[in-house]
Parts: sequence; structure tokens; C-alpha cells
Amino acid sequence: MITARDDRRRTFETVPPGVEAASWWGRAWVAALEGASGDPARLARGRTYAVEGHVDAVTVTPGRIVAYVRGSRVRPYRTELALSPFTDTEWSELLEEVAADPTALAGLLEREVPRSLAGSVLPGARELVARCSCPDTARPPCKHAAALCYRAARLLDEDPFVLLLLRGRGERELLDELTRRNAAHAAREQPDTAPDFPGVPARAALARTILAPLPAPLPAPAAVGLPPAYPADPAAPDPLALDQLATDAAARAFALLTTAEDPIAGLTLWQDAVRLASAHHTAGLTGAARALYRDLARATGRTTTDLARAAAAWRQGGQAALAALEEPWDPPAGPFDRARPALIAASQGAFRPERNRLTARTRQLRLGRDGLWYAYESRPDTEDWWPTGTPAADPLTALRR
Repeated sequence: MITARDDRRRTFETVPPGVEAASWWGRAWVAALEGASGDPARLARGRTYAVEGHVDAVTVTPGRIVAYVRGSRVRPYRTELALSPFTDTEWSELLEEVAADPTALAGLLEREVPRSLAGSVLPGARELVARCSCPDTARPPCKHAAALCYRAARLLDEDPFVLLLLRGRGERELLDELTRRNAAHAAREQPDTAPDFPGVPARAALARTILAPLPAPLPAPAAVGLPPAYPADPAAPDPLALDQLATDAAARAFALLTTAEDPIAGLTLWQDAVRLASAHHTAGLTGAARALYRDLARATGRTTTDLARAAAAWRQGGQAALAALEEPWDPPAGPFDRARPALIAASQGAFRPERNRLTARTRQLRLGRDGLWYAYESRPDTEDWWPTGTPAADPLTALRR
């Protein structure tokens, strides 16, 4: 299991080739350091060092990028670029801004820095501080720091979450927090009235009792086809919702044709809603998924946060994983009793038992009725448990996935 501490340290043994930043935010990063330099010749030598591969593995942690840069001497120099991390208040304001702006959120998920965040996350004039163990004590940056800056820009091109890590938060904890904040936003977006859409009463549709003989069945298709395009109509339901329902119905019909079994016949309304939501891996993050989650939650009388958590469980292991999320039970003696000593022997710490659950601070294991262990995690000092990883018959394996 990856913890928040693990998520806040990343080491890149190799850096994408080249020294020319391809993205606008990568160029802005380079400009921040170049703007603080009064020596173009040093920058040129630093660029040459970067091109010739003098920069070794790059490590990124909150507030700094560190690498060893090989110069003219045998021993490389320890070089770093420092950038002030955000405070908790600044992070809260930034995350709320992203959660409230679907365009900014979509850009971030596509690994692009939204233009609306440029003034917030990119380093300003003289905000990027260079330090190096080389004997060059003149005004920084030295050529080694310049080389690191050019190579780091290529990292930022590929993954802007490196820039956000410099500001203090790792990718996984950011996405988890954005998921929760977007679920809260979706819960508040309740339309005042449902749109009127003309239809036919069920009594009228079913009034005819004598039906013509059915034609011979057609052969089953080779695969599920794409749904049709739906014309824009302000009085019609959301076309994205229609597309999703048509796609799901086609998959269910295909299963009936080819296996003669209905894959969801035994599901309750809530279980089927969770199944539909679980198909969207960016649960609650994009505009389309947000609308789907809002409508499914309203139809089942649950919150969007409940639905997002249940969908995560369904992706973890289907109906059995959802039961592990929602149904505490008292397991018989055996595997459950052997799990705690095994975890202690493996240096995983002491887990507190409660019914079918073993809990240790921010980690939890739940034994399902199917005999599998399901891993959960929560933020410190909260009881906000979310499924993580994949289930396993062995508790250690489930904990480490």
C-alpha cells in the first residue's frame, strides 16, 4: 500500500531526453530561473551540461528538486532547486478552485497545468532558489543548477504533478481529495425541477393483448455495437445519460444472446446503481461522471460520496467487495484469528480486531464472506475508509497490493 509519505517522494532514474521544454508551464519554469540569472554564459554552460547527460537521478520532495551533477571534477556536486511549499490554507483554496472548475479539473487529469492555475502553482520571479556544493560562490544559479533546471523542465512536461509535489502534495492524495470535494459539489448541484418529457402511459402501451407472431431470431452479432447519436433537444434527457444507458443495455442484451443468462438479474436497485457508476474510473471528477453520479445517488436515496465509495468497492471485487464494504459480520475462528499474528510477524504493526475488521491507524483489512481479504485506507484521525488495491486470500498480500 502506498502511503501519503511514499507519495511525497519521487525519484526519476531517467529523465525524458532533450533540454527544450515543450509545454508552456515547462518554459515558464525555465524562465523563472533564467530571470534570476545575470550571466548568460553560465546558462549556456548549464544547457551544455544538460545535453551531455551530466545530471544524474533526480529526486523530488515537497519544496525541492535534488540531483548530483557531474562537473569537471571526479566527485559530482549536490545541486538543488528550492520552491516554497503551500500552507494547508493555500492548498485548501487551490483544491476548492479546481474542484469547482470542470475545465481546470479535466486539464489536470490529462496531465496539463490549467492556465487558470498559472499564477498559483508556477514559480514567480526569484521564487525558485538554486543551491549547489560547487565552489562557484558568485550570484546563483551556477552552471550545475542551470543544468538541473533544464532537465527538470522535461520532467514537468511529462508530468505536471511533479510541480504540485514541489508545492507540497503527492499525486495520489491530491486525486483522493479532489474526488471527495467533487462529490460534495455534485451533491449541492440539485436541479429545482425535473424536465418535462412527453411519453406514453404504461397502461396504454400494454393495452393490446393479441400480438403478432414473433419473427425468427436473428443470429447474435460478433460484438456490442456503438449507440446511436442523440440529437440535441432541451426537453429530452441528458444525451450522455442516454448514451450510457444504451451502452449498458446493449452489453446486457449481448450477454443474454450469447450465454442465455442475465448478468445483473439478481441485483438490487442500489447494487445496479453502484455497478453502473463503477464503469467510470474518474468517479465524480469529470462533468459527465458528476451528472451520472448525482442522478444515480438521487434515484437510490444515497449521497454521491456513498456512491463513489461503493463504486470503488465494486471495482475492487464486484458484489462480494460491496458486501465487505457495507455488511459487518462475525467470522468463525480460523483465518481471521491467524491474521493478526501473521501481520505482526511481517512487521506490519498491531491491528485492532472488531467483528470482521482489523484496523491499524490509517490501514484496515476486512474479511469478506467469500474468504478474501479487502484492504481499506483512511486519512489520519478519521474514520473515512475507502477501498484500495485488490482482494486476496492472504491478508499480507491484500495489504501490500
